[in-house]
Amino acid sequence: MNFNKKHLFLAFSLPIMILLVQLSAKNNAFIEHYYSNGIYPYISKFLRIFLGWIPFSVGDLLITFLLFIFLRFLFRLIKTRFKNFIPKMIHFTAIIAIIYFCFYLFWGLNYYREPLAKNLNYHQNKYTTAQLISTTTLIINKLNKYQFELTNNDSLKVKNPYSQKEMYKMAINGYKNLETDFPQLKYQYKSVKSSLMSLIQTYNGTSGYLNPLTGEAQVNSRIPKTGYPTTICHEMAHQIGFAAENEANFIGFLAANYNDDLYFKYASYRMAFSYCISEIRKRDFKQYKELWKTVNPGISKDFNASYHFWQEYKNPFEPIIKKGYNSYLKANNQTNGIESYNYVVDLLITYFDDIE
Repeated sequence: MNFNKKHLFLAFSLPIMILLVQLSAKNNAFIEHYYSNGIYPYISKFLRIFLGWIPFSVGDLLITFLLFIFLRFLFRLIKTRFKNFIPKMIHFTAIIAIIYFCFYLFWGLNYYREPLAKNLNYHQNKYTTAQLISTTTLIINKLNKYQFELTNNDSLKVKNPYSQKEMYKMAINGYKNLETDFPQLKYQYKSVKSSLMSLIQTYNGTSGYLNPLTGEAQVNSRIPKTGYPTTICHEMAHQIGFAAENEANFIGFLAANYNDDLYFKYASYRMAFSYCISEIRKRDFKQYKELWKTVNPGISKDFNASYHFWQEYKNPFEPIIKKGYNSYLKANNQTNGIESYNYVVDLLITYFDDIE
C-alpha cells in the first residue's frame, strides 16, 4: 500500500497544530500582543484589499467548492466499496489540516485574545437588576427618540430606505467616527458583501458570518432592513479581530451608534434594547411587561414584523444547525455557546454607566 509522503506529513501535523493552538490559548496576553495586535492586522488587511473589490462573495464559492469536494470524496469512497480506505482517509485528513491551519492563522486565534473589556479599560462588576432596568430605560428613551425623528409618528414602523450596498458603504462612517474615541477599533479597507447563500442562512436562522479563509464579511441580504446596519457593523467587528460574539455585538452597537445616519442610530438602540429587554424578561417578568408599555407602538410593530419574518423560515433542521454552531462556539473559548451573544448586556451597562 503506497502512501503519499506529503499527505502523510500534513495528516500527522494536524494533532500537533491542535496541541499548539491549545497551548497558545492558555496565554491570552501572548495572543493579544503577537497575533491580534501583531500579525493578524496585516493578514486581515491583505485579504480585504485582495478580495474586497470583487463584487460577489468569494468565500461562499469557496465553501460550495469544499462541500462539493467532501461529497465527491464520500461518493467515490462508497462507489469503490472503501477500496484504499486508509490512503484516502490520510488524504482527507491532510486537507482538513490545511483548512485548520488557515482558519487559525487567518483569523481563529482571535478567539483566545484578551477580553474586550480589558482592551477598553472597562472595570466590570456583576450588574444588578436595578442597573439593568436603569440602562434599559435609557435605551428605550433613545430608541423612542430616533423612531419619532424618522417617522414623525410614534405609531409608524421605521422603514429603512437604503439598499444593502448603500449601507455597506455607509457603515464605514461609523467606524471612522468611532476611531476618535476608540483607536483600537480602527477599520480600513472594506470587504462587506451580500451572501450568495442568503436563503440558506435565513433557513438557518443566521443574519451573517465572517468567512475566516477570505476575510469577507457576509451579510444575509434577506433579513429585515431595520436591523441591517448593526449586522453589518457586527461582521466588520469580526474583521478587525474581535471573534467573540458578545464583543462583536457591542462593537456593532458602537459603530452603528457613532454613525451620522439616523437609521444606523435607530438600529443601534434597537439591538441594545432587544438584548437588555430579553435579560429583564428572565429576571423580572412584571418589570419586563411594564417597560414594553413605554416603547413607542411603531417600535413594537417593527419587532413584530421581524419576529414574523423569522417564523416564516422555521424548519426542523434549524435547531440541529444551531446545536452544531453552539458546539463550535464552545470549542473556541465561548463557554456559553450561543448564549454568548447575550453577554453584550454586561458591556452595554458598563458603557452607559461610563458616559452618564
